[in-house]
Amino acid sequence: MMKKTTYALALAALLASSAASLAEDTKIGVLMDITGPIASFIPPLQNAANLAVKHVNDNGGLLDGKAVAVYGDTTGSSQGAVDAAGKLINVENVPIIMGALMSGTTIAAAEAAAIPAGVVQISPTATSPAMTDIDDNDLLYRIVPSDNFQGKVLADMVLEEGINKVAVTYVNNDYGVGIGGTFVEAFKAAGGEVVAEVKHEEKKNSYRSELATLSKAGGDALVVIAYAGDSGSKIVKQSIEGGLFTKFIGTDGLRDEALIADIGAEALATSFFSAPTSPDDNPNQAMLHEAYTAEYSEPADKPFVDQTYDATFMTLLAVEAAGSADRAKMAESLRAIASAPGEKVGPGEWAKAKALLAEGKDIDYDGAGGSYDFDEAGDVAGAIGKFVVDGDVYKQIKIYQ
Repeated sequence: MMKKTTYALALAALLASSAASLAEDTKIGVLMDITGPIASFIPPLQNAANLAVKHVNDNGGLLDGKAVAVYGDTTGSSQGAVDAAGKLINVENVPIIMGALMSGTTIAAAEAAAIPAGVVQISPTATSPAMTDIDDNDLLYRIVPSDNFQGKVLADMVLEEGINKVAVTYVNNDYGVGIGGTFVEAFKAAGGEVVAEVKHEEKKNSYRSELATLSKAGGDALVVIAYAGDSGSKIVKQSIEGGLFTKFIGTDGLRDEALIADIGAEALATSFFSAPTSPDDNPNQAMLHEAYTAEYSEPADKPFVDQTYDATFMTLLAVEAAGSADRAKMAESLRAIASAPGEKVGPGEWAKAKALLAEGKDIDYDGAGGSYDFDEAGDVAGAIGKFVVDGDVYKQIKIYQ
């Protein structure tokens, strides 16, 4: 009987110890469009998010234990985003979510899942102007500038190239309509002429009808605002095959190495693209890129690697600064770690941040993508880069701030 009692007590102690150990780990949600139209973007972004978690766990951990990133796949669709976000919130019980990436999936997840549950969501890549006006109870954030800015910058880029007449096609979703409308308005206001404007649908096999309309109207170039993994690459390829356009202008959705692989660098030699970027000569970008290359033996100059790392690191800083995984504290905490006043911390400097917070001091995170001072709507200012095709990759040739 004594042996049985001793064994039972030992087993209970072991189970209690295991439960306590598990309880020390803190989950954060990572909502990504792993499958769907931007699947080709995802592997380096997963690496970036995982590197942020590794930097935390290798340098003191989160709260009293480790950080655990729990992934949800939106499948690149609104319903998929709602389902994945709902699982992170209701099953995994995460206090904060990094993501999603596409504007449409970010908005769907926020409106149907995160906002009703009181969960903060911070996107590293969603650019739709519609996000600014969502009634979100201070729960929805992003760390890239709105397309209200990128659309105007793109108009400047086009005119600087001496291109005064363009045809425009943009995908019929939150991303395409947002930046497409801003670009058209800004281009016309600056004296440019939009000879034709066509809104197109996703997931079609042929865009030859739309291209015939655009080509017939003339224009010195075709502005394509879409994801390369869906309609964007098809439109460019069918334009070239039909001899309709030879110069293409795109935004971040088209700045995808899958486009180069599909079309070929030579056919894109006169094209250029806009995308959110880091400010010029940002030492924190160099810091992250060195760490990323050392960890993964590949370059970090891929679209949105900087912002994905930063957004993930910021969610972890928000939890640490709050002192718990209390959802109600996340918004205030996120704003606090991202804004002055406070001692500067950068990518990878988790031990420094954790020590400062433990001492009751304020911190101000400046990331690989720049500084992130949120306005009332959870938006930030930022920088837009101009990119051209250089071999099998994109090369940045100018920055607009």
